[in-house]
Amino acid sequence: MNLTFFERLLRLACEQDKLALKFTEIVDQIMKKHTGSGVKTFKLECCGSRIYASRLKSWLKIAVNPQLEELVVSLPVVYDAKHYNFPCPLLFNGSGKSISYLKLKGCAFQPMAGLGCLRKMHLSEVHITGEDLGCLLSNSFVLEELDLSKCNNITCLKIPSLLNQFNHLTVSRCKTLEVIENKAPNLCTVRIDTTLVRLPFGDSLRVKNLEMLWPFEYNLVYYARAELPQIMPNLETLGISSAAEVLNTPIVPAKFLHLKLLEICLSVAEGAFSPAYDYLSLAFFLDDCPVLETFELSVCQTRMKHDSVSGDYSLLRKMPEHHHVSIKNVKIDGFCSAKSMIELTCHILDSATSLENLTLDTIYGADYEHVDRLAVHEIGGCSSPIGKRMIRDAHKAVLAIEKYIVGKVPSNVKLNIKKPCSQCHSVK
Repeated sequence: MNLTFFERLLRLACEQDKLALKFTEIVDQIMKKHTGSGVKTFKLECCGSRIYASRLKSWLKIAVNPQLEELVVSLPVVYDAKHYNFPCPLLFNGSGKSISYLKLKGCAFQPMAGLGCLRKMHLSEVHITGEDLGCLLSNSFVLEELDLSKCNNITCLKIPSLLNQFNHLTVSRCKTLEVIENKAPNLCTVRIDTTLVRLPFGDSLRVKNLEMLWPFEYNLVYYARAELPQIMPNLETLGISSAAEVLNTPIVPAKFLHLKLLEICLSVAEGAFSPAYDYLSLAFFLDDCPVLETFELSVCQTRMKHDSVSGDYSLLRKMPEHHHVSIKNVKIDGFCSAKSMIELTCHILDSATSLENLTLDTIYGADYEHVDRLAVHEIGGCSSPIGKRMIRDAHKAVLAIEKYIVGKVPSNVKLNIKKPCSQCHSVK
């Protein structure tokens, strides 16, 4: 038996001031009918209504049973009120012994033991201490995945060595977290919102997939090139999202010997990326990834301050000769007319002997891949909003591609130029 309650589905049919009462009545009626029925999945997601603690506990008493495999409780976060205390005894008295997936949001959680079948746990805006979380982890022996978001009572996250199946960790916006002490031997995928210098990590030699995503962190690309080969030498995929790069990509001896996928997003919410940043310096990153197969660069900005390319092709800088024998796919989203970006693209064409596909999209943030921009416009809009400054530069970027890049593309390489929409991105 699977029971799912989404409050948002009721919003269309119920007035706001009566929503909480109506939602409570519906859940009450259904839960009473399923007392003792052996619920296997229970999902309760409340968007804005406050649910009486007594009612919620009565629902959980029915839902939590020895057959329950999936438990999701998502409550609205009210910052000036006390969090709902999740009734932990219901889980740890034996009734929760079959739970393999646990997702909690907007509550206080004080686990007193582990869950023997727990494989995935997601906690968002949950009041839990590092000690209580450690108790749960140390006794959940088959745990594979942990996702923490906005859990601001944790200063130290300890992942014990006995978690042999633990392989996936996501940590985001946990403001008080100071250190991750990882001892799990098979952790291979990590998603964090800062650098591993600011957040010491522990054992990371087996990590193969890393995403560093934080819209307010500077110089993540610089850090990744300078430090990660020593910290995570076995990376195969790397995703970086940086708010700004003040420092150019450095030249360092260590290489990413196993990296196959590199995704870099340079995103400025308002304004332009620093004109001092040299896109061509990313070539140092690429040149030190001998088995790299896919490179994706995204640049999001509301205006461009870099010098646009001009003059003869002979005026473009060239990097020392280097041959990439593995790169097959390159995509640049938010391609602009900056001279150093043109130079980076030319370097890739000169050095990547294995290149098969090159995509240059002059409009950042398109949510489609293989459809013509005008065709998408005709069915309801071709891209996310873009200012006139970047529209003008998109047209300049197209001219730059035609002048400096098209003639360099080998016949065996498929060049995909995504131009501005003639309807939505007019310069008039």
